[in-house]
Amino acid sequence: MHYDIVPARIEDCAVISELIHALAQFEKLADQCEATPEKIRLALFGAAPAAHCLLAWEVDEELQTRKPAAFALYFFNFSTFVAKKGLYLEDLFVVPQARGKGLGTRMIERLGEIARKENCGRFEWVVLDWNASAQNFYRKLGARILKDWWICRLDESALEDLAQKRADKTAEV
Repeated sequence: MHYDIVPARIEDCAVISELIHALAQFEKLADQCEATPEKIRLALFGAAPAAHCLLAWEVDEELQTRKPAAFALYFFNFSTFVAKKGLYLEDLFVVPQARGKGLGTRMIERLGEIARKENCGRFEWVVLDWNASAQNFYRKLGARILKDWWICRLDESALEDLAQKRADKTAEV
């Protein structure tokens, strides 16, 4: 048995959606997960792909089977300070039965290779404050956990409110 790490294909969208839902369950955020195979297909393989995905497959050559073991979904952003694009890891998830076998390290290493190939100035991601095992794992890989930066988010509802406020101000003029 071994693991193959490969770029996701359009026919993998249902598997990716299932893995995203497993991650949401792990993070205690299942009620917020809206991923569907169709949304994944549009995001990764539509006319203007928004992200990329690596899948790790557990391959059993003797049984001639393969099953999903991990995924990493990432996209490119831009850093004004280093004046280069960066690789942003949105999600990394290793299924419980595949943990502790070096697969997470291999996934990060593969993403690092992609970042270097793409001449990225940074490779960044976030980690939940309660996930101490992930924090320790990332530190062992050489990552610094930045304490002085907080995530700011406008969800779809807040974006609608913001647009309405803008429309109201425009109407007042």
